[in-house]
Amino acid sequence: MVDVREYRREEAGAQPPALHAPYASTVKRAPRQEPVRIPHSLSEVTGPVWDRGMLRASDDDLTRQHKAPPLGERIIVTGRVFDEDGRPVPGTLIEIWQANACGRYIHPRDQHDAPLDPNFTGTGRAMTDEEGRYRFVTVKPGAYPWRNHPNAWRPAHIHFSLFGPAFVTRLITQMYFPGDPLIPLDPILSGVPDPAARLRLVSAFDLETTVPEWALGYRFDIVLRGRAATPMES
Repeated sequence: MVDVREYRREEAGAQPPALHAPYASTVKRAPRQEPVRIPHSLSEVTGPVWDRGMLRASDDDLTRQHKAPPLGERIIVTGRVFDEDGRPVPGTLIEIWQANACGRYIHPRDQHDAPLDPNFTGTGRAMTDEEGRYRFVTVKPGAYPWRNHPNAWRPAHIHFSLFGPAFVTRLITQMYFPGDPLIPLDPILSGVPDPAARLRLVSAFDLETTVPEWALGYRFDIVLRGRAATPMES
């Protein structure tokens, strides 16, 4: 019997353009000429090979990476990675990075007048299981000013990096939180022209993931290609 599947072409406006004028830094960094195609080397398309043995026990729990728990609201972020046909994608290496609960990154260029947390680095790693599932424990990041335009503030968000079987398969996206009043004002999120695609970047509160008297849970599923693809950075 032939397995017939619907062809799910990605719709126009579902991915952000390289140049989106309201997002000021894209004006300088967006390419102005046609890209030059450079053949990939064998090492680029065949490696590295990810192995669960490379992960430490605390990589997926950002609240257990230091001597004491970080300050802020503890949360659980979980979800699944799918292909365009809704099939789970196991063995995907997911890396996350985020600001702390006060809205500050541990980075020399982040000079936001907010305290650093010595017990929070803001980075984590996990690998999807056979059902494409991943899970992180962290703290909810704070909003922060970013000088893109007058009185500009970025909504709370978590950056996601996904690796397939090789370096050249890396995809990057961001996860936002439901009900954030800054979401409609964010030029980065509005860089995705399709309103339905923008909603795919907003996580959903998940009571089943929530642990009583311990942490709220959020679900963020990621679709790699096709009509329901999650918007990715250009």
